[in-house]
Amino acid sequence: MILNNFVNSSSILKRLGNHVLELRLWKYRIATYSIALFGAFAIYIVISTPLTLSEQAVFAILAFGIALVIRTLPWGQAGIILMIVISLMMSLRYMYWRLTSSVDFDTALDAFLGWGLVLAEIYALIVLILGYVQTAMPLKRNAVMMPTDQTHWPTVDVLIPTYNEDLDVVRLTILAALSMDWPADKLRIYLLDDGRREEFREFCHEVGAIYLTRENNHHNKAGNLNAALSQINGEYVAIFDCDHIPTRSFLQLSMGWFLKDPKLAMVQTPHFFFSPDPFEKNLDTYRIVPNEGELFYGLVQDGNDLWNASFFCGSCAVLKRESLMEVGGIAIETVTEDAHTALKLSRKGYNLAYLAVPQAAGLATESLSRHVVQRIRWARGMAQIFRVDNPLLGRGLTIWQRLCYTNAMLHFFYGLPRLVFLTAPLAYLLMGAEVFSSTAIMVVAYALPHIAVASMTNSKIQGRFRHSFWSEVYETALAWYIFLPVTLAMINPKFGAFNATSKGGIVEEEYVDWKLARPYIFLLALNLMGFLAGVIKLATNDGDTGTLVINLVWVTYNIIVISASANVAKETRQLRATPRVNASLPATILLSNGKTIVCETSDFSRNGLGLKPLTAVEIPVGEQIWVSIFRGDKEAVLPGTVSKGGKSIGVLFENLSVEQQRELTQMTFCRADNWVNAWGQAAKDAPLRSLREVLTYGVFNLAPLLRDASRDIYLAIRARSTRIKLKA
Repeated sequence: MILNNFVNSSSILKRLGNHVLELRLWKYRIATYSIALFGAFAIYIVISTPLTLSEQAVFAILAFGIALVIRTLPWGQAGIILMIVISLMMSLRYMYWRLTSSVDFDTALDAFLGWGLVLAEIYALIVLILGYVQTAMPLKRNAVMMPTDQTHWPTVDVLIPTYNEDLDVVRLTILAALSMDWPADKLRIYLLDDGRREEFREFCHEVGAIYLTRENNHHNKAGNLNAALSQINGEYVAIFDCDHIPTRSFLQLSMGWFLKDPKLAMVQTPHFFFSPDPFEKNLDTYRIVPNEGELFYGLVQDGNDLWNASFFCGSCAVLKRESLMEVGGIAIETVTEDAHTALKLSRKGYNLAYLAVPQAAGLATESLSRHVVQRIRWARGMAQIFRVDNPLLGRGLTIWQRLCYTNAMLHFFYGLPRLVFLTAPLAYLLMGAEVFSSTAIMVVAYALPHIAVASMTNSKIQGRFRHSFWSEVYETALAWYIFLPVTLAMINPKFGAFNATSKGGIVEEEYVDWKLARPYIFLLALNLMGFLAGVIKLATNDGDTGTLVINLVWVTYNIIVISASANVAKETRQLRATPRVNASLPATILLSNGKTIVCETSDFSRNGLGLKPLTAVEIPVGEQIWVSIFRGDKEAVLPGTVSKGGKSIGVLFENLSVEQQRELTQMTFCRADNWVNAWGQAAKDAPLRSLREVLTYGVFNLAPLLRDASRDIYLAIRARSTRIKLKA
């Protein structure tokens, strides 16, 4: 009977929804405002109406059931909006109850810890609401094609700043930039070398790029770009980090919007990485679980675009030089010069666009230590902007732009709230403190629907670009390291220096970065102690059973998340200095005896290929061969040496001429289809599967981490004893 009623209700709800969609009321402003006012009033009534425990339970089950049904219906954005409304009702109702019915604390310790948790929850709720604003309706902008007559195409200066990167890393970017499909007389490539290296100058002279440097390194990357801006005169400026390799189609795809919109000052494209970041590498989730940045470039930026609030991200973007110079060039007041520059352009009334099509690919940070340094800089810079040029204040921004910019900055304040959530259950389990002045069953009745519906809604919105529960892993791994720099930047915006993120390199031996792992190990130990204390209390009836169960579930979840974060500190081996990209491209091999073998590539790098012959063949290692790679009717013929035989042949390219290096780059890294085909292709989110993933990569891999910890501690003690004996 209950099942039949639920099915009938689902059918009625579906028909009602379809009728509402057919009306398309949101096309009319007065209808939109009326619906918004009515909705706000209705939500207020819903969140503030007191209910008994049984009534609240029925209401929560009904809301969850409706959201669950909507999640399965093909309503597109309308379905997402309805789920957001339900989520907001449950979350705001929880917070209303939290502030009015659960903060009557008995002791000073309860009040201190309890209000600390409340403030963390308020922060999380604000970020949740602003996140909905950003991601509810991504614009999904299409490219505008350039006119056929190339005389109307503008001049573009490509700026590639570098400081301490190897020439091997920068070489590909320069060759790819020189290969972009754009009239040669309207395109200039500049290498901006803050390292002032002669081999870079010689390479630029050899390939036809323009080498620029300056006498000092003032203002770091921003200063480097501004020094170049004073020496160039192109109508537009394309900026690439020196490890971001543009495709041939980059300019043709991104420039069309400038000709269509005279007020457009910037077009940003995604940052796509062809190498795994430390989470993907160390947890072995590459191309299985969306990485940390995919949510921002896959969804958030697209959502920002709806509100004309897309961010400049420092690379893979084109800016109108006149507009850029009007705001004083690249911002130098903060260490996140890119986002700050976008904010300045928005205040001037310029439009900013985002094109969600990967048109460049680069290297991700190889190790957790480099990743942490990069994220600390981002977090400190966003806090600096929030302090010195707060988007909520000042002129020139719409309310929606203010909210989008504010959420981008508030996101990096998650350090302290995340640490609060990771330690909150310990207040009761280890100290007996009550952070909720309410019964356990009432906490469940209000908190569980808030968490469950918000998680379901975000899973629906973010499914392609973020799996459930992985946000907690990413934030936990970084929380300890960013909360202090963010706090200090709010006190003194000038605190801290710019730290460049180096790219490229190898990891010869597997090791655990214990310096970075210490906070995770400490938090893990605390939560394990809390779990053990809770089990003992539960077994001896020492405390309220309901409260103990809630805190044990909470601390168990924390153990799972912290374990996954701790395992990121275990650096796996990376013996290739040049990451390989999986790709299937047509190719042939020409042997010294004149025989031709038809193949397809399995992967490529800047100095080699993996080839799969379509017929069985034996080629000795060390044999010199010629490899042809095809793109349409184009062919590149390159000399190589067989480095691996068998069913999969490895080919190493050595001593290629500049022209051959350019051809190899054009046939491999410059192909946009390589990146577009891999964009957002991870399995769509399923919350239970994602929880299993985090559990697998966390707790189930914890034993090897503890084994390595024991070994390293033993070796450290042994080495110390040896040193003491030698001194004696």
